[in-house]
Amino acid sequence: MSERTHFGYEEVSPDEKTRRVRGVFESVATKYDLMNDLMSGGLHRAWKRFAVALSGVREGSHVLDLAGGTGDLARLYAKAAGASGMVVLTDINGAMLAEGRDKLLDAGVALPIVQCNAEALPFADRRFDCVSIAFGLRNVTRKEVALAEMRRVTRPGGLALVLEFSKIAAPLAPAYDWYSFNVLPKLGKLVAGDEASYRYLAESIRMHPDQPALQQMMRDAGFDRVDYYNLAAGVVAVHVGRVH
Repeated sequence: MSERTHFGYEEVSPDEKTRRVRGVFESVATKYDLMNDLMSGGLHRAWKRFAVALSGVREGSHVLDLAGGTGDLARLYAKAAGASGMVVLTDINGAMLAEGRDKLLDAGVALPIVQCNAEALPFADRRFDCVSIAFGLRNVTRKEVALAEMRRVTRPGGLALVLEFSKIAAPLAPAYDWYSFNVLPKLGKLVAGDEASYRYLAESIRMHPDQPALQQMMRDAGFDRVDYYNLAAGVVAVHVGRVH
């Protein structure tokens, strides 16, 4: 039987998922930041700042930001790493990287930018002090492969960080589901002209591993210690995997 994976609630081939995810982000790239602000009430900015604070990135650190899209985390990492550090922004999607490049340049930040697949990173082993992926892992076709690649390029003493939507506390789930499946698609249609992509977003969150499952996946990928931190009652979680 051929390998299958999920695109939202649909079961598809890995190649089909890769193609359709590319289409989602090509469609929403120019409205991506605005939609993030609207969907989260601006909270995504606080979540990203918290993740960067957890990362321990400091002057001179080498950082790899995967699926970095429009560059929010890369800009924060660049500030923390300083002139003697290095931050590499990557994404599989050229349209998102173009938005990120322009946004960073407008902010006076020039970084190396690489278009690549998180499942096959074009970087040497043990290259980075911190490797992160924010709101991107659930879109990766083979999550376990991407996590293993993150482990491969992380130096001993370094860490990998996954910021991602996760499983909300049970009492809040009915309201969250109503918002996700009724409000988000309509907002996507109104602002980005794309209802289907935001319905996929809601479905992809439900198909993503919950907090303990992702913690175990990171352990299986070779991280020596994995902790996670729930934000907004579990709407989002930050997983931190350390390499000894």
